[in-house]
Amino acid sequence: MPMAMNRALSIRSRRDRENTGGRHRFSISTFRGIQAPELSRKLSRLIKSENNAIGAYEAAGRERGSIAAQLSDWGESTEDDAVSDISDKLGVMLAEIGEQEDLYAQNLEDSRGVLKHIRNMEASVQPSRDQRQKVTDEIAKLKYKDPNSPRLTTLEHELVRAEAQNLVAEAQLSNTTRTKLKEAYDIQLAATIERAEKQIILARHARRLLNYIDDSAVVPGDARPAYDHELHARQVLEDAETDLRAWEPSIVPITSAVRGTSVSDEEAGEGRSATNGDSMVNDVPSASKQLEEPQSADHPEVDPVPLAS
Repeated sequence: MPMAMNRALSIRSRRDRENTGGRHRFSISTFRGIQAPELSRKLSRLIKSENNAIGAYEAAGRERGSIAAQLSDWGESTEDDAVSDISDKLGVMLAEIGEQEDLYAQNLEDSRGVLKHIRNMEASVQPSRDQRQKVTDEIAKLKYKDPNSPRLTTLEHELVRAEAQNLVAEAQLSNTTRTKLKEAYDIQLAATIERAEKQIILARHARRLLNYIDDSAVVPGDARPAYDHELHARQVLEDAETDLRAWEPSIVPITSAVRGTSVSDEEAGEGRSATNGDSMVNDVPSASKQLEEPQSADHPEVDPVPLAS
């Protein structure tokens, strides 16, 4: 079920809201890529880079909200009724466009969390590769130094066990890599499409607002006709929210032999699309009535995938 949405018709009520920064991203995992096993080092760097990109999208969303508020403040200072009203409502639309960036960042965090399954599996496979190589090297050295050594038989048996263990580990890694790669980028690309489509909806309606500014030239001393489009401009905001409510994913599901369906398709079926529950109002409380803020989704660290014995 989509979350109930209530909309504020003005962005100016946001002036006194507390300044909430981006999610705190520093942790011991920041240094994980430095000490990561060789096998998981490249993916560890990729995951860290994704983290930087997520922070950039969060920052972009905050900046867009700040700019939207500044646009509204400036419009009010012009003492022009038309400019004041339209700039305020444009601010509402632009702030919601910025909100889509933050919601997109949350979905990137989900995708990044899935990639950690592969990284953890790579890290768990590295010791079995190292053990197999170590025994292989010992056998080669012993054959060179003492081809008749009785310890060769022991090492060869040990190599058989190491190869068997590595074979299981490599199969698990291959399976996890393929499954989780599809899952991670299914989430990310579905969220990219959703963000784009919703921002298009908002931008199209925002452009309608511009038609309510009469930019006909006036001669000095003449007064402009009174601005009488406030109700029409308000209707544009309501139309935008209606379209956001009605938005549904239109993507082709990604099939999976393991899951049987697309991750994004499952989420939509559960009433929880990649950025479901967002609205123009959740982040823009009314000047006359302070609305309750929606709870942001947490994105816990993904537990390592255990290596079967």
